[in-house]
Amino acid sequence: MHIHQIRSPTSALSNRTIALKSGALRHDIHYWLGKDTSQDEAGTAASKTVELDAALGGRAVQYREVQGHETGKFLSYFKPCIIPQEGGVSSGFKHVEAEEHKTRLYVCKGKHVVHVKEVPFARSLFNHDDIFILDTKSKIFQFNGSNSSIQERAKALEVVQYIKDTYHDGKCEVAAIEDGKLMADAETGEFWGFFGGFAPLPRKTASDKDKTIDSIYTRLFCVNKGKAEPMEADSLTKELLDTNKCYLLDCGLEIFVWMGRNTSLDERKSASAAAEELVCGLNRPKSHIIRVIEGFETVMFRSKFDAWPQSGDVAVSEDGRGKVAALLKRQGVNVKGLLKAAPAKEEPQPYIDCTGNLQVYLKYFM
Repeated sequence: MHIHQIRSPTSALSNRTIALKSGALRHDIHYWLGKDTSQDEAGTAASKTVELDAALGGRAVQYREVQGHETGKFLSYFKPCIIPQEGGVSSGFKHVEAEEHKTRLYVCKGKHVVHVKEVPFARSLFNHDDIFILDTKSKIFQFNGSNSSIQERAKALEVVQYIKDTYHDGKCEVAAIEDGKLMADAETGEFWGFFGGFAPLPRKTASDKDKTIDSIYTRLFCVNKGKAEPMEADSLTKELLDTNKCYLLDCGLEIFVWMGRNTSLDERKSASAAAEELVCGLNRPKSHIIRVIEGFETVMFRSKFDAWPQSGDVAVSEDGRGKVAALLKRQGVNVKGLLKAAPAKEEPQPYIDCTGNLQVYLKYFM
């Protein structure tokens, strides 16, 4: 399934289901937050994600995706990319009318999955490392930074083709501009004409934003009455996690929410809200929030601990699965194995996998 536009400020839920060798189904739930989404809307999206997980049997891995900082896993579902558009509640229910084409500038990053971001129309943003796409009314220019790789250029070309087919009905010219190679090329001169003429690009200097965040160390919090309380421990071990509680594992660029099997839906929602509050704190990077249920932890989560014992199959709640199975069956999905618990030993490795069924729920929070 493909999403051509995701309007901000909105939130969207997507659910990907994969059939394992045992016949059981494994779920990944992502909720996407537009850049203008309010904190209340983000909290509501997180709460609805927990409810969806409960309906699916309480074993899904849940990912918080923020516009411009999406995970590679999420971006891999959309071919070739996501290009968010301005909009929201008011524009979401209006008929889209044809309008004059607006010249736009995009930056593309990534070799395997592509992060595409619209940036201000300014020459000062160009550098030797990235690839830029200039979308004009009659021609699309792809500017290849001298330090960009062949794979990055190939992926950016897929984005160029997508823009051509989507916004120009396939009827416009495409030109490739090579960084530093002027050589009286007419198309290169035309490209730089949009920015006041050609001039050598300065060498990029490392800024604070480019440096790896090393000031935030791995910290474990226990969620008690909706509050994240730091835990003191010489080392991280599985024994620190109580099946009757929820925990936050803050790893700087990632925050994991671990939910014990015996915790209630309200306790899981409170833990999600505590994670949202933590990620919105001052002077911290744009963090991903990943929620896992006891017994179905991801390889990445387990790797954060000094020791993680091998465990057997975990019994999972059957509450709500019958209704979900009936719903999926009406949609033509093979529901064989829905009532089976997925053994932890069959969990795939954390590589990008584009197989499975994808469902996207677009939600406008009034």
